[in-house]
Formats: sequence, structure tokens, C-alpha cells
Amino acid sequence: MNFQVTVLKILVSYPDGFAVMADLKRDMAILATSGRDWAERTKRLAARAPDLDIFSQGLVERLNGGWRITEKGRGLLELMEARPGEPVPASELPAAEPLPAPRLHDSVRLGRAQRRQRRRAARDRARAKAS
Repeated sequence: MNFQVTVLKILVSYPDGFAVMADLKRDMAILATSGRDWAERTKRLAARAPDLDIFSQGLVERLNGGWRITEKGRGLLELMEARPGEPVPASELPAAEPLPAPRLHDSVRLGRAQRRQRRRAARDRARAKAS
């Protein structure tokens, strides 16, 4: 299983593309034990973008105890999935960028209602998966 492709696929499945670390770990564990199909699929996708680095290329950002997929990340994932069997040209991969220093207001930006809404949505997803 390719870790970076799996992270992109998990994050894109969440509303707003954000997942807290506990949700990411849970989903990774589920996918890692789901069988060979998932492992083969992520390897095929990863082969289309051999120089993939989700953090230095700005595809995923870390914030508020979790990770969020960026628009660049969504675009690259769509590109990887749209071209079966073809590698993504290096010119279409985002260039690695130096990571900016974290800004204080990023960690404070989410209000209490938004955090509560995300927790509620995560509980609902967990209940739906369990049934």
C-alpha cells in the first residue's frame, strides 16, 4: 500500500478535505487490512506520480491536529485517476516548495461550532461504517 496516495484518497473523502489524526489512523488501518485490491490500486496510482511528496509539494497541509488536502492535491489526484496506465508528466507534478512557518491564526481559526460539527460528522461516518 502506498502511504501518500492513501492519505490523498482518505482526505478527499472527507467533507472539506480535513481529517483529524485519529480518523486518518483509523481509516489507514481499515484500508491496510482490506486486502490486495487496495494495495495494488494505490501502487498503480503511485507509479503514475513517482516523485510524489504530499507535504513538500503542497498537496496536504497540517493544521489543528489533522491534515487537509489542498486544491493542488485534489487536482493531482484527479489527474492520476483520469489517466489509467500513463505516468503523470513531471511538468504536471507540483514543484516541491519550502514549507512556510506556521501562522498562529491557522490553529485558532476554527471556531467551537466548526469543531463540534466535524466531530459529529466523524461519529456519523463511524456509525454508518459499523452498521
